[in-house]
Amino acid sequence: MITEHSTGHEAGAITGISVVVPHYGEPAQTQELVRQLHAQVDIGVPLQIIVSDDLSPVPFPPMRGVTVVRRENNGGFGAAVNSGVEAAEHSHLLILNSDLQLDTDFVSRLCTAAQPWQPAVCAPMLVGLDGETQWGGRRFPRNRHHIIEWLTPLARFRPRLHEAVGHDTRCVEGVTLPVDWLVGAALLIPTDAFRSVGGFDEAYFMNVEEVDLQRQLRARGIPSVFLGDVQVRHEGGGSSDSARRVRWVVQARLRYARKWNENPRALRLGLRTASAVNLVFNSARRLRGRDVQPLAIWHRELSAIRPTEPAS
Repeated sequence: MITEHSTGHEAGAITGISVVVPHYGEPAQTQELVRQLHAQVDIGVPLQIIVSDDLSPVPFPPMRGVTVVRRENNGGFGAAVNSGVEAAEHSHLLILNSDLQLDTDFVSRLCTAAQPWQPAVCAPMLVGLDGETQWGGRRFPRNRHHIIEWLTPLARFRPRLHEAVGHDTRCVEGVTLPVDWLVGAALLIPTDAFRSVGGFDEAYFMNVEEVDLQRQLRARGIPSVFLGDVQVRHEGGGSSDSARRVRWVVQARLRYARKWNENPRALRLGLRTASAVNLVFNSARRLRGRDVQPLAIWHRELSAIRPTEPAS
């Protein structure tokens, strides 16, 4: 967790941007993002680039115009960002995943769209490399969102279940509006506001930490605003294998439920019940000749749901 200290800038005004990019894995993707940041035009304010190396197996190499922060242990997304923020010098943070593709005017357009809303957490519209929206604006998580998302029989209906799994379907191209929370792939946040709550909760290894942060900031009068006039392309998928990602997601959601009184026991029971439904569904698919392993999937799902820390 980071310590609170002021940037010394007028509250609300975007007078400079400190970009923080967590790095883990092969450096090529992060290096390409840094090159895209160096190519930004017409920003109008100073731009600082910070790469936070989360004890990557392939360390991030020195690059011109980049402050590299090297962590001594692998703490996950939130911890890496917090370490990077310790080196931030400007009024606003721009937290970016390394798997983004930026237009040369991305930062200037983001700042222009975000300035009237300051102080606020702001984010652009996220689109996949296929051009489809990734629903960057979301509703605050409820247990039912996660349980519906866990049910394999509903997978084919996902394109019609966005609100049921917590996507805010008002968040489309050209629309700007306050939302419950914004996906953390690209977030513009006032530096002092981020520091005032101690940064990201590092107990979330990966996933949900941005929801937790935005709930804390909301309590301090800092809204989250979706900027649909600005877009960024997001590959997604992360730098880890899918089984580990699923477990991180589930454990983060359980922690969030404990922390924000969303009944983690009910969530765990609902997920286990959904896994039993998935077992029956996948067994029927196998009987019809589909290449699925119902028991193996069931065991993986139960492993992801199994708690790793005592319930509080």
